[in-house]
Amino acid sequence: MRNKTKIKRIGIDARFFGPKDKGFGRYTENLIRNLEDIDFKNKYFIFLRKDSYKEYQPRNQNFKKVLADYKWYSLKEQIFLPLKLKKYKLDLVHFTHFNVPVLYKQKFIVTIHDLTLRKFPTTKKSFKNFFTYPFKKLGYKIVFSRAVKKAEKIIVISNYTKQEILKYYNTKPEKIQVIYEGVCSQIKRGKKDELVNLERLKTLKFKVKKPYLLYVGNAYPHKNLKRLILAFKRVIKSFPDLYLILAGGDDYFYRKLKLEIKNKESEIRNRVVFSGFISENDLDVLYRNAVLYIFPSLNEGFGLPPLEAMSRGVPVVSSKTSCLPEVLGGAALYFNPLDINDIAEKIKKVLLNKDLRKGLIGKGFRQIKKYSWQKMARETGGLYKAALN
Repeated sequence: MRNKTKIKRIGIDARFFGPKDKGFGRYTENLIRNLEDIDFKNKYFIFLRKDSYKEYQPRNQNFKKVLADYKWYSLKEQIFLPLKLKKYKLDLVHFTHFNVPVLYKQKFIVTIHDLTLRKFPTTKKSFKNFFTYPFKKLGYKIVFSRAVKKAEKIIVISNYTKQEILKYYNTKPEKIQVIYEGVCSQIKRGKKDELVNLERLKTLKFKVKKPYLLYVGNAYPHKNLKRLILAFKRVIKSFPDLYLILAGGDDYFYRKLKLEIKNKESEIRNRVVFSGFISENDLDVLYRNAVLYIFPSLNEGFGLPPLEAMSRGVPVVSSKTSCLPEVLGGAALYFNPLDINDIAEKIKKVLLNKDLRKGLIGKGFRQIKKYSWQKMARETGGLYKAALN
């Protein structure tokens, strides 16, 4: 009985933290914020990089932040992070991404978001990467396999990802627990709000014209943005006043995409808008004013952006692949992501059919009720207890 009531020391690898770190960062931030609201017993140590150390201010006195400024997938991560963790004599560590240091020998659980790097290996075209990529690929295989093998429990964010792990790795199904991510509740759009948001739209740092399609995320090859742009090229033949906004940080793949449009796609050069990284408030404005949210990805572990669009009353058109039918259910209109014509036709179908748009919006509001950050935190806290016992 005494062991059951003993205060535990739990570490969370939060080096991915906040919207700047994309989906991983939002997952980690929402997990910690909601654990703060429900666990007033155990001691938590939140390990952060320098960029997010100031951003996170604990609200619960049992949560302490620790600077662990080691870059992801680096040699420093493998050598120095285990030493840092050991210093705090932790009973359990939650690694919120698969990159568990090989040298870490204590009890841990891991969240595996997807197997994208295995199915769609990504490399940048440069002289340096030509030589280093094989070593990185080997390192990924070793780190990922060990994380699956040594974890007390594995959290996945969809049944699809669970089945992918069971397909490629020798582990027991009961070791893997599906805990869905969350999404904000329904955000109503009254007439007054519409006017306010139209004014806020004018204040954004980049030019935005309505109507526009919206995509939120990075530009990695598996996100399938090249096909989206080719489909958009066909759509504007019927909708010449339409724009496409691609909202995501200005990384290597976005810069490459910009250059390709500039050099090869003169017809739509002025119709595709690259926002760069934007704040949560500005992102909210973009969602609310979009005529349609488009998600062309070839592979996802969960697919949070289309749910965020649904929460703001925006109809969603999505690829019918990986976890997306599982997560979005009947609240999206689906297309074959490899078929440019199908992508274009499904976009036009929603733009032309007001009843279809209205139906998708209503289904979207119902679909998002299935997902809650609070529920995710409660289930994750329960898994901590199971792993510790």
